Amino acid sequence: MGTFCLVLHSHLPWLMRHGAWPVGEDWLYQAWAHAYLPVVETLERLASRGHRDVLTLGVTPVLAAQLDHPAALRAMHTWLADWQLRAHEAHRTDPALATREHRAAAHALEVFERDWRHGASPVFRRLADAGVVELLGGPATHPFAPLLPGRVRRFLLDAGLRDASLRLGRRPAGIWAPECGYAPGLEHDYAAAGVERFLVDGPALRGDTAAAHPVDGTDVVAFGRDLEVTYRVWSPRASYPGGPDYRDFHTFDHATGLKPARVTGRRVAPGDKKPYDPARAAAAVARDAADFVGVVRRRLEDLRDGRGRPGLVVSAFDTELFGHWWHEGPAWLEAVLTALPEAGIRVTTLRGAVEAGHVEEPVVLPASSWGSGKDWRVWDGSGVRDLVADNAEVADRLLAAVDGAAPTAGRDATLDALATQAALALSSDWAFMVTKDSAAHYARRRAAEHRDRVRELTDLLPAGRHAEAAARAAEFAAQDDLFGRVDARALRRRDPGDRRRATPPYSGVGSLA
Repeated sequence: MGTFCLVLHSHLPWLMRHGAWPVGEDWLYQAWAHAYLPVVETLERLASRGHRDVLTLGVTPVLAAQLDHPAALRAMHTWLADWQLRAHEAHRTDPALATREHRAAAHALEVFERDWRHGASPVFRRLADAGVVELLGGPATHPFAPLLPGRVRRFLLDAGLRDASLRLGRRPAGIWAPECGYAPGLEHDYAAAGVERFLVDGPALRGDTAAAHPVDGTDVVAFGRDLEVTYRVWSPRASYPGGPDYRDFHTFDHATGLKPARVTGRRVAPGDKKPYDPARAAAAVARDAADFVGVVRRRLEDLRDGRGRPGLVVSAFDTELFGHWWHEGPAWLEAVLTALPEAGIRVTTLRGAVEAGHVEEPVVLPASSWGSGKDWRVWDGSGVRDLVADNAEVADRLLAAVDGAAPTAGRDATLDALATQAALALSSDWAFMVTKDSAAHYARRRAAEHRDRVRELTDLLPAGRHAEAAARAAEFAAQDDLFGRVDARALRRRDPGDRRRATPPYSGVGSLA
């Protein structure tokens, strides 16, 4: 009948040692406890029943660094124990909630102590080695690549792929381009880095997502998200997680931080929401999983009938949707990934789709993203024009510092720390959070902090104050020790297009060329 590929994109910005609540490390531990642990458990159960090539799992280098970090592992263990204590506190006012959360926390502690105490990389590596998932890589700190000078974006892509190869024992052949951000010409960067496949959003292929396509004279293959299918699960307007019987993400008990209510209705005030009922939620999972399988089946039947050959459906989501934002998401995943093959639909990875022959004629892609408007406005719009200008300054200062440094036989710790601070400043998360007004104050503070560190180091170095720069760089590196192998010397490689940036794909924002 056809092929279905599920792609999960796991990503959080660097949060370690940059605050805890309401935005900061707690965000990491919530996603870890409520999404990463249960999603991996789901995959392991499917594997135990003989499923292989279940889905394609992207884990960004900046997230992988946190999930492997010794300090994060210790703090996560403490966070899980605190979750259990908060469940005990809830017993006085809501015994059912307390019992449910105690059991969930106890189970998470058991799983974490058994499987995760040495970090996430061994966990993901086992799944990949067993053929359960295909792992995707990406640029080091999740930058919006189309807005970067060529030398900087290639440096961050290579740094991310090198980091993944160290953690996983193999260099990923596929990537999740941050924010699905694309500008014409990026495929040549991908080819040079050994990347064979990446994702764009459906409109970049003008909705023709029924096959993958080589891009503009290269062997690099682009897959497009099928929005007709994907939006059944997660859309800007209405989708499964907003159903009345699912646990409400936004309503919580202020004394314990636990979530006692179900959605009830889209316009129901938090104080009027009904108590969460696991039985009702389980019935909703079964109902919505069956609906999704029917949607995929009908879509593949339509593609086969219209094209005269089997087609492809690619659905891609943030991993954090499943369990963190949508409490029942992992259960829904397991139901869907079990039922799809039973319905005669091939389930595989992006690599498996290529091997199955779902690659057709070459295409020329337009500039695009998976953000609002499917253009670049989220990361390059009027509301973040100051961040765009700051990022341009950060990239230029970084390149100027590397170009102006005396060549050395070994690594330069000051330049390496500078490159790390620049990479953190260039994270796409800050502009996204500002545009969407989601903890915008935190995003602006973080962007400014890393920008100012770049300014400080690049003011000290040309002034000959190398000892002072080295001391400050060591302080920065002690706080932001996410990548031990970032080597600024790799930035010295040049080509005639190194200083060029792409032109925005919509009117209203001037060219950064």
